[in-house]
Amino acid sequence: MAHECISVFDIFKIGVGPSSSHTLGPWRAALQFLAELRAAGRSISEVQHVSVLLYGSLAKTGHGHGTDIAVQLGLCGDDPVTFDVNKINEKMDDIRRSKTMLVGGEKLVTFDPLEDINFLYEESLPFHPNALTFLVTFEDGNQQATTYYSIGGGFVVKEGEVAGAASQVDLPFPIDTARQLLQFCIKTGYSISELVMENELAWRSEAATREGVLNIWRVMKECIFRGCHTSGELPGGLKVARRAASLNKKLLKGNTYTDYDSWIQAIRQGGNHFAYTLDWVSCFALAVNEENASFGRVVTAPTNGAAGVIPAVLQYFITFCDGYYEDKILQFILTASEIGSIFKKRSTISAAMGGCQAEIGVSSAMAAAALTECMGGSQRQVLMAAEIAMEHHLGLTCDPIGGLVQVPCIERNTMGAIKAITASQLALQSNPELAKVSLDAVVKTMWETALDMNSKYKETSDGGLAVNIPISLPEC
Repeated sequence: MAHECISVFDIFKIGVGPSSSHTLGPWRAALQFLAELRAAGRSISEVQHVSVLLYGSLAKTGHGHGTDIAVQLGLCGDDPVTFDVNKINEKMDDIRRSKTMLVGGEKLVTFDPLEDINFLYEESLPFHPNALTFLVTFEDGNQQATTYYSIGGGFVVKEGEVAGAASQVDLPFPIDTARQLLQFCIKTGYSISELVMENELAWRSEAATREGVLNIWRVMKECIFRGCHTSGELPGGLKVARRAASLNKKLLKGNTYTDYDSWIQAIRQGGNHFAYTLDWVSCFALAVNEENASFGRVVTAPTNGAAGVIPAVLQYFITFCDGYYEDKILQFILTASEIGSIFKKRSTISAAMGGCQAEIGVSSAMAAAALTECMGGSQRQVLMAAEIAMEHHLGLTCDPIGGLVQVPCIERNTMGAIKAITASQLALQSNPELAKVSLDAVVKTMWETALDMNSKYKETSDGGLAVNIPISLPEC
């Protein structure tokens, strides 16, 4: 049986908000499209015209999630990992005003976003709700249409290809289920993070994995700090005020700090009583997702919409549990990645497929598992913590107001982080041998719930809060 091989760097990707499936995925699809043109022997200089079709969920909430912006940046050949997010508006204005685009950074072609990006609100392709097609006309008159699916967490699949097929490597511990993970841990005596590191050696050296994971944390902590020190209003027309900065200021009694380390030290000095700790966990999560909603630099964890949960819980561990050690950060992120990969393989991490349970629920389970291992929990307690966290997110719908990742999405990250900490505490104080529900059973139940869930609760803004909260957004 073939196993889908998922690395820690597949689950955790550096990119740009606000959505991994609606922003990062389409951006990567556009880059993949350019790469495949070149690989097929087509020079970018041969391109005469290009247009984009957005289907299903990508169409219905594409404006709010910046899908149109993402595909333009991708077609220009810009990298979501390194592109200066402060230049997004400037670049979009240039394309809109000139009605031209420098495709792949090489060929200037006529391009009008209002005409050449088509939102097909009533059309959906059968494989996945998040579908997009690139139509290209070459100078010789030939045309080509290529379709991609953004399946969640920034993962992209080309039509006709199998998800994960290109990433197959020979893993020493091929894992598809929590049961298999536990069996390998028992057989080897490894912790979950140690087992993950052994698998990562199939892709790269331990030193390279360590460096990459610590870079992931660097981006996360910079995002937290930036979000806690940026006030104002979120873009998109809902006029949602950013709250992390004001909460940060209130908790620190008006004191300001210009660097991360002194800021964390000041937070520690405030104590660790329950309400204070709770406020900071919420502040950390709010900060990340306000940055995400503002087209900021974030890390999919495992998605952008749920990007605040894992950084908030890791920051909680570092700040209030004395966990500021590189080995502990590595342990946390490696453990979280394995839980996320199990959900992706056996269920989904796409809100367009499974509702918000697939994003906030999965991220909460990942964070709960990671915190439990770092706090000294056994492998069974780690899996128990993940199960508890997800069990209490089952059925959570995705109903973004105005198609924006703002209400209720940002607050849900605070809830997911708090539930993760609670789930970890419960698992650490429990005997997992007496547990009635396994993580695999919860993963299976989540997938069945996703299949039964009405499509209007799957990131379409056709149901729930999205239709019950009156709003007036500016014309796109």
